Amino acid sequence: MQELIARAEKVARRLKDRGETIVVAESSTGGLLSAALLALPGASAYFLGGAVVYTQVARRALLDLPDIAALGMRASTEPYARLLAQTSRQRFAASWALAESGATGPSGNRYGDAPGHSCIAVAGPTERSITLETGSSDRVANMRAFGAAALDLLLDVLAK
Repeated sequence: MQELIARAEKVARRLKDRGETIVVAESSTGGLLSAALLALPGASAYFLGGAVVYTQVARRALLDLPDIAALGMRASTEPYARLLAQTSRQRFAASWALAESGATGPSGNRYGDAPGHSCIAVAGPTERSITLETGSSDRVANMRAFGAAALDLLLDVLAK
């Protein structure tokens, strides 16, 4: 967790300096992104909220999104991560949103993605998404790797 907090500290500093806010929609990181951003004193200056969108029920209840099959997409893809980020940003009226969806392990997900697969997106004045493949079936290590990659992507976007 400490390595995530160190990354979150850099993100927090940039957001505070710019007077910007963030919201998080995460799945296979299980709340680690929100926890890292909230572990810092003064988080209320930039953190508006977060949701662990792990199931279809959560997606409907927390983001008011229909079944993604009806939208012509599936979870654990870059388009889906972008949709989570864009929807979260809009619902919270945030400057930025960070979203993640993947397969932590020890087995793959029901869509055929191998364990260690994650799609991460940032939505804001600039949008960007990436896919990470760790090649590992270690659930906890993957959660940490996904969290680190998500915070690194956000920091990179904020630096531009």
